[in-house]
Amino acid sequence: MAVDSALSSLLGPPACEKDAKALQLIEDLTRNADAVQERVLAEILAQNADTEYLRRHVLGGATDRATFKRKLPIISYEDLQPEIQRIANGDSSAILSSHPISEFLTSSGTSAGERKLMPTIREELDRRQLLYSLLMPVMNLYVPGLDKGKGLYFLFVKSETRTPGGLLARPVLTSYYKSDHFRTRPYDPYNVYTSPNEAVLCSDSYQSMYTQMLCGLLERHHVLRLGAVFASGLLRAIRFLQLNWPQLADDIRSGTLTPRVTDPGIRSVMDQIMKPDPDLADFITLECSKDQWEGIITRIWPKTKYLDVIVTGAMAQYIPTLEYYSGGLSMACTMYASSECYFGINLNPMCKPSEVAYTIMPNMAYFEFLPHGPASAADAYSPEMLVDLANVEVGKEYELVITTYAGLYRYRVGDILRVTGFHNSAPQFHFVRRKNVLLSIDSDKTDEAELQKAVENASQILRSHGASVVEYTSYADTRTIPGHYVVYWELLLKDKDDAINANTACGSPSREVMGRCCLAMEESLNAVYRQCRVADGSIGPLEIRVVRPGTFEELMDYAISRGASINQYKVPRCVNFTPIVELLDSRVVSSHLSPALPHWSPERRR
Repeated sequence: MAVDSALSSLLGPPACEKDAKALQLIEDLTRNADAVQERVLAEILAQNADTEYLRRHVLGGATDRATFKRKLPIISYEDLQPEIQRIANGDSSAILSSHPISEFLTSSGTSAGERKLMPTIREELDRRQLLYSLLMPVMNLYVPGLDKGKGLYFLFVKSETRTPGGLLARPVLTSYYKSDHFRTRPYDPYNVYTSPNEAVLCSDSYQSMYTQMLCGLLERHHVLRLGAVFASGLLRAIRFLQLNWPQLADDIRSGTLTPRVTDPGIRSVMDQIMKPDPDLADFITLECSKDQWEGIITRIWPKTKYLDVIVTGAMAQYIPTLEYYSGGLSMACTMYASSECYFGINLNPMCKPSEVAYTIMPNMAYFEFLPHGPASAADAYSPEMLVDLANVEVGKEYELVITTYAGLYRYRVGDILRVTGFHNSAPQFHFVRRKNVLLSIDSDKTDEAELQKAVENASQILRSHGASVVEYTSYADTRTIPGHYVVYWELLLKDKDDAINANTACGSPSREVMGRCCLAMEESLNAVYRQCRVADGSIGPLEIRVVRPGTFEELMDYAISRGASINQYKVPRCVNFTPIVELLDSRVVSSHLSPALPHWSPERRR
C-alpha cells in the first residue's frame, strides 16, 4: 500500500487504507491549525448570524476574528442560564443556534446543585463521531494486531429526563451510545467489543455490569484490551467481579443466565451466546477464590495489551491500584472531551500517565485560552488577555475558552491546561485540573463552597449536643473500592469536662449523631455526587473522622516547617500529600460513616 512519506515519518505507517486516510486528516488539520481555526470561527458566526445572542452583541453579520473579539464577552454558565432556561421551556426560536437544539447534554459540573444543561445540535454527533474515528488509527501505530481480538469495555447509559419543553437532557456518552452512530456502527475488525449493545444500553447498572462482565469472561482468550471511561469505572468492575464471581461461575457452568438479570433484550441475546463451560467455571473459581488479587486482569485475560482509561486529572489517584490489578499494564488515555465540546486526541497514547498530552483538533470548535496564574486565580481578566490556539506558549497554563457550532460563544469551560509542545502547528496540552474542584471520585466535582455548605449544614446537628466544628479538611480516599469522601473534623465541646475528654471517643457526640452528620453532608452535595452514590454505586459512604484538639495547629506547624508563611497560612480544605494525611489519621479519635443513602431521583427540569 502506498503511504504518504511525510505521514510515515511523523506518525508512522498506517495499519490499513482506512487508517491512512484518518492519519492524513490529522496531519492536514494540525499543519494548518490557525487557518482551520479561522475557517471554523467564520462558519460558526455565519451559520448563527441571525441568532438572538449574536444580534444582541451587534455583530452585524461579521465573521472575522477581530470583530468577534471586540464585540463578544467572555462568559460562564451563569451568564447563559436565562437563554438556556427559555430553550428548556420550549422556546424554539434561534436564541443561541440557528439549527434547532436537538437535546441538552448534562455536564458533570454543577450549578446550584444541579447538572448544567449544555445545548447541542444534531450535527454535533457527526463531529464527535469524526473524533472517535481517529482513535484506533492512532492506537494501531503503537499496538499491532488489535484486529485479531476484542475489547472488553465497561460502558453504561445513565438516567435521562425531559425539560418542560420536551427536550431530552442526558449525559453526552448516554446520548452517543443511544445514537445510530453507536447502535448501528459498521463492523470494524480493529474495534470489536465483547459486550452486546443490549448490555450497554440497559439502564439498570447491575444487570448491565453483570452481563458485560459475563461476556468478558466468556471471551477471555479474545480480549486484547480492557477499558472504561474513567479509571474509577474499571476499578468498580474489578470490585464487581470480587463480589459476584460465584454467581458468574455458576452461570458459566450451567450455560444459563441468572434470574436476577430480567432485561428482555439481554436475556434474548445471551440465550444465543451462552452454553455450559465447566472448565471455564473451574478456572474462574480457582483464580477468584484466591486471597491474592494482584495481576488479576492479566491472569483472567492473558492477552491484554493495555488498559484504555482516563487517568489524568483527578483520575491519577487510581494509577497505583490499576497497576496492582493489571500487573503493570500500560494505560492509554486516548481523547479529551466534555459535555460542552470534544477537544482532541492523544497522539502518543502509550506514554506514561504523567506524560499524557492531548493534541487539540482545530476543526472541533473555535478555541481560545485565558492565561492562568495568580491574577487569573482572582478572576482578574479581560477579553484582550485571550490567546488563540496557534499562539499559546510552551510551559504556560491556560483556562480553556470555546466557541461552538451549537451556540456557546467565548464560554469558559473551567479546565486548566498546560502547553507541553506542538504537533505541527497544533498545540499539545497536559490536563492539569478542573478549576476550583476540591474533591472528585468518579464524575462528581465538589468545590470549596459546596464543601463548606455541607459542613455548615451537618454541624447544625451538633449544636443541640453542645458541640461545633472548629476546623475541617478533606480528601478523596481511593484506597477503597468504590472510593469515598473523607472529612476530618476538629470539634469544640462546650462542657469543660467533655473538652478534657475530647482526646478520647467518649468525649464526642454519639455515633448516631455523627452518622446523621455524615448523611446531612451527603444530602447537601450536588446531584451528580448523589447519583454516583445511589444509582451508580461508584462512590462509597461519606466518612467523618474526628481528630483530637490541636490537630490543625500541628498541621499548621508542619506546613510552616516546610516553608509556608505563618502570615499567609490557610487551612487547606483538601489534602492529598501523604505525610499530611498520615498526620491527620494518627490523630483520629473516632470514625463515622453515612448510615444510609442520600436522596436522589432523576432531576425534574423546571
